Amino acid sequence: MKPLIINLPLSSVDYKKLKIGKAVLLNGVVYTARDLAHKKISDLIKVGKPLPFPLKNSAIYYTGPAPTKDKEIIGPCGPTTSYRMDPYTPLLLSQGLKVMIGKGERNETVIKKIKESSAVYFVTIGGIASLLKNSVVENETIAFPELGPEAVRKLVIKNFPCFVKNM
Repeated sequence: MKPLIINLPLSSVDYKKLKIGKAVLLNGVVYTARDLAHKKISDLIKVGKPLPFPLKNSAIYYTGPAPTKDKEIIGPCGPTTSYRMDPYTPLLLSQGLKVMIGKGERNETVIKKIKESSAVYFVTIGGIASLLKNSVVENETIAFPELGPEAVRKLVIKNFPCFVKNM
């Protein structure tokens, strides 16, 4: 079965093409954020301060890339376990987040909020971080550099392999 090619930000037309279990190749901008970055972003929202990137219609990839070698764009960048972001996800979805990429299950509250928000949770395969890095064509640290690998990065991805898990 041929994967569906999806360009980000996710359009309502492409959203309607998605089905749970469908293989997709994602193209466009994603922001990386793990536990600590989610907490910082949530804290900024709660006090009304500017965010490091616009959440409306954005995509977040739950990853903390490994260091680069030589002239690599990014080091291995496999998905992290998504349920660790569940305490923050409803708030981010309420701000317009549309796409999340990670691995593993989400809690019932998050699954419900994903549906209510017409958002989508994609999973990618853990253990293939060295292959996934080949889909990253641009990488820029944009916030919280003190978090090291958990800093927020703006990535441009091309043909990033995923599966639709929840929507």
